[in-house]
Amino acid sequence: MTRGDIKRGTLCTILFSIVAYAVIFLIYNHQTSCTREEETVVAQKGPEVIWTDTLTNHSSEWKALQPMDGEIERFMDKWHIKGLSFAVTRHDSLLYAKGYGYADAEIGRKLESADIMRIASASKLVTAIAVMKLVEQGKLTLDTKIFGPEGILNDTAYTNAMCDRRMLDITVDHLLRHMGGFGRGAGDPMFTTNEIIKAKNLKSAPTPEELVKIVLGRRIAFAPGNGRIYSNFGYMLLSMAMERVTGMSYWDYVTKNVLEPAGCHTFRPATNYYEERHPNESKYYAPDDELVEEYNGSGRMVSRVYGGNDVNALKGAGGWCTSAADFARLVAAADGDPALQDVISRNSVATLTAYSEDEKLSRGWSECDATGKWTRTGTLSSTHTLVERFPDGDCWVIITNSGIWTGFHFTKDLVRLLERLRSRYSDSLPKRDLF
Repeated sequence: MTRGDIKRGTLCTILFSIVAYAVIFLIYNHQTSCTREEETVVAQKGPEVIWTDTLTNHSSEWKALQPMDGEIERFMDKWHIKGLSFAVTRHDSLLYAKGYGYADAEIGRKLESADIMRIASASKLVTAIAVMKLVEQGKLTLDTKIFGPEGILNDTAYTNAMCDRRMLDITVDHLLRHMGGFGRGAGDPMFTTNEIIKAKNLKSAPTPEELVKIVLGRRIAFAPGNGRIYSNFGYMLLSMAMERVTGMSYWDYVTKNVLEPAGCHTFRPATNYYEERHPNESKYYAPDDELVEEYNGSGRMVSRVYGGNDVNALKGAGGWCTSAADFARLVAAADGDPALQDVISRNSVATLTAYSEDEKLSRGWSECDATGKWTRTGTLSSTHTLVERFPDGDCWVIITNSGIWTGFHFTKDLVRLLERLRSRYSDSLPKRDLF
């Protein structure tokens, strides 16, 4: 091999090394650039956007439905309602959702479709769905006893507190159907804490455990299963039973096992005072200006809707806040309609909505009639809720942030409003899904 050949070989080797290095350098920089671009895209994308984030009143500014808006606003004027949350679904699709009036009239904040407010006893439907979830998970049955050695709340402190041994026969299903036997001769224990504090010489409102022992010291009105008296206390007991069998707080179990799987994002536990309200929670308006004694025996005089009662302590009986649209979403996830995946089985839905001519068997719902219409109502001094789910797949929801002191007059007028709106404007609703 000549010296010239060696030089040419060396030169080729050097050139090949330079080219190889250049190629490797370009590939590395391209990959690094792509990685940085991907990281930038992820950073720009941010957290997942959920349907409630994009829901606004503007979403339901529909010219053909302006007359419906007018009817709702006239109804609000008639009854001096400050704010009203309204939603309509059809076969699990959200067609219309809007807030009317004010979330806070004093500062001029208008009510938006995603703003939340207390739903009062409509919370019982949330609890009933959660109970059926527990049945499906094998953690209890409808026939499971509440008290006694074989019961969920089997503490001897509860058993020893009983003055009526018939309470040992109370089951989960009895509480769901308001058939546990608890009467209201001494008033509703969930709304008479000041009277209980005075009668028992307590220094503050009783804890849930103390309240249970106090109520167990009273006789029940009838043998469990042999009558029906609406009982907020019974649903609070269900909440405590759920906590015992799950090892979780009532709020956490329902949120993780019912609300999140259902795609419900605005449900929150109710608070008692204006200063404690959630960021998107409406202000509440009492039916009068009368101040009442604070629920905890402090002697302080407070607004009826802020401190007059311990709303949070109601738990599953009346302690949730949400929007009309999100409540409609929950119904859509527990109605047997396949358009939106349900969080409970068809059998569980059938159990909750069973109808009998002999007795009201409704569990969670206020009433399920022979036609297949399901109704849920809720009333506090700060709010009214009306939910009607029709056999054709429509669900109409109304929640107010104002209490009305007219008994059934207002409730009947609210039902008439909802059914009038449905008959007049159902065909004009947009065909879409805001979910």
